[in-house]
Amino acid sequence: MHPTSSPSGSPDAATSTVATTDNPPPLGLVDRLCRRARFVTLAVILLLAAHAGLLAYSATRHSPTMLEPGFLAAGLSHWEFGRFELFRVNPPLVRMVAALPVLAAGYEADWSGFYEGPGARPEFSMGADFVRANGERSIWLFTIARWACLPFSLVGGLFCFLWARDLWQHNGAGLIALTLWCFEPNILAHGELITTDAAATSLGLGAGYLFWRWLRQPGWERAGWMGLMLGLAQLTKSTWLVLFGLWPLLWLLYRHFQPRRDADSAESPGSLPAQILQLAAALLLGLYVLNLGYAYDGTFTRLQDYTFVSTSFTGLEEPGEPGNRFAESWPGHIPVPLPQQYLLGVDLQKKDFEDYSQPSYLRGEWKEGGWWYYYLYGLAVKTPHGTQLMLLLAILTLFLRRGQPERAAGAGDMLVLLTPAVVVMVLVSAQLEFNHHLRYVLPVFGFTFVFCGVTIRWFETQPVPGSVDAPPSTQ
Repeated sequence: MHPTSSPSGSPDAATSTVATTDNPPPLGLVDRLCRRARFVTLAVILLLAAHAGLLAYSATRHSPTMLEPGFLAAGLSHWEFGRFELFRVNPPLVRMVAALPVLAAGYEADWSGFYEGPGARPEFSMGADFVRANGERSIWLFTIARWACLPFSLVGGLFCFLWARDLWQHNGAGLIALTLWCFEPNILAHGELITTDAAATSLGLGAGYLFWRWLRQPGWERAGWMGLMLGLAQLTKSTWLVLFGLWPLLWLLYRHFQPRRDADSAESPGSLPAQILQLAAALLLGLYVLNLGYAYDGTFTRLQDYTFVSTSFTGLEEPGEPGNRFAESWPGHIPVPLPQQYLLGVDLQKKDFEDYSQPSYLRGEWKEGGWWYYYLYGLAVKTPHGTQLMLLLAILTLFLRRGQPERAAGAGDMLVLLTPAVVVMVLVSAQLEFNHHLRYVLPVFGFTFVFCGVTIRWFETQPVPGSVDAPPSTQ
């Protein structure tokens, strides 16, 4: 029998085989929609609009938290007097933004309760004075102050979309991350407030995204943008001070995991000397923006000229006792390239950790000090089960559906994405003097949502080997 007369070798069978090989299977509905720019743009706009609507409505319904009166009074004092003593434990960016519409609307001021000294925290009593001075109208002033801060959360959602889309090479990944951000109860709870946690989560994520983009394609323009975002993140919360040490380490690790490329010339933006200069310039720009946000208030004050109150900085046994362990040593002569109130705020925050007047509570137990697993437990009980299952699915997806090689994220990409979240979690959990408020680990959420974008691979059309959509051979 002629080979072509057999069922497997018939001309029809041969034709069928060629058709299967040369023509990839039709795209699924998700793939088709995510390749349409108009659909993706509309989806992003609708998700952010829904997020903004939820935040704006919540801002009108919920009474001010314990911290917000002090935050608003502090923000107003920054604009009115150019001073940054009030609420120094947090950088001033968010409360200065919150104060802008209140300045425009007008308010009654009462600054008589201000006092200053080592470890002073008059912001709480001054917040109460602000409420008394403005009466019922203070509720409206808090509302417009909250509305002014909503863009911080919207920007965080946008960074979630951009990083997940670029990392997993699929618009659907960005939409997954954005959806998780827009409807996460913890993000919604803090995004409506004038406190710093949501803004720190958003701008910290943005700094990480721009740093990752620079790692992927070094250049002076990208270095400038990441330096600017680094500085803005510093102005939200001192937690991100860790990035000044973390980024150089991640840069070294990323270079280690990247495949070797042809050597660049010394003038190339991607050459080793150029990358070193760009990274140094970005870090210096971040430091510059941080000082600019404080109007250079006390920048380059010598270390020995500070009066600290935490045992870490005083070297004394009792927290709250003024002192300076560097006063009689050579490091004391070093000018500190940080705003004076910023460093004093770090010291005061550390003192609060060392000598917190209230016990910690977990699962029916009160005690002095804390638990190393407090924030892990908090995430377990205060994060929706759907989000938890999404994270589990993302981990499984990473190993079970690797996707096309040219679209897969490498080990270096995963390090850059997940290390900041892990570092924040470890640093906060290590403060065992007390445990309060899940908001201290809120920055973990943004990086987690970007990681969850990998689940889009379950909706991707898998290419047939040898087809035009199949990944090229690596041999």
